[in-house]
Amino acid sequence: MGRGKIEIKRIENATNRQVTYSKRRSGIMKKARELTVLCDAQVAIIMFSSTGKYHEFCSTGTDIKGIFDRYQQAIGTSLWIEQYENMQRTLSHLKDINRNLRTEIRQRMGEDLDALEFEELRDLEQNVDAALKEVRQRKYHVITTQTETYKKKVKHSQEAYKNLQQELGMREDPAYGFVDNPAAGGWDGVAAVAMGGGSAADMYAFRVVPSQPNLHGMAYGGSHDLRLG
Repeated sequence: MGRGKIEIKRIENATNRQVTYSKRRSGIMKKARELTVLCDAQVAIIMFSSTGKYHEFCSTGTDIKGIFDRYQQAIGTSLWIEQYENMQRTLSHLKDINRNLRTEIRQRMGEDLDALEFEELRDLEQNVDAALKEVRQRKYHVITTQTETYKKKVKHSQEAYKNLQQELGMREDPAYGFVDNPAAGGWDGVAAVAMGGGSAADMYAFRVVPSQPNLHGMAYGGSHDLRLG
């Protein structure tokens, strides 16, 4: 019973496709090797799988480049010269683009304008105006952003300074103030009196400073020290 005929079409399953490629590649390489030995032929095979993997076969005594050289001689053309000419055309095209860009840059800077016609000058003016508008918008955006950032930094610094004042007790009542008594040993003397120790010398001075201007110079004027012991 013979083998069934296999329909030649693309294998959709990726795993089956890779397995089939591997098997048939080995078969083709084997046939090429047999053809080289049996018929003394020069055979070269280059293969790329669907995943991009490269495989090659070349008859003994030659290489891929030698086979390509003989192929070019047989068809009367040079693949390398054609490739070189394509590269030269691409290079020339890139040089033209570079030259045009340099000319456009000089014209935007106000140079090389003598050769331009009226329509070209008008188009250049419109392009420069549009570019200037974009630059100004970007500049205003940067200024606005930096201003908002600086405002936030100033506000943060003010809040930090206010909190620091409160922590250090630097804020005082405008009408009254506390005066330390150096002779009584300062705060240590006050602490001693508060704890029931110390003596009359351990005093704490409390100075009353009138906040009304009309009280100055009267019997109640001046400052009065009240000592707490």
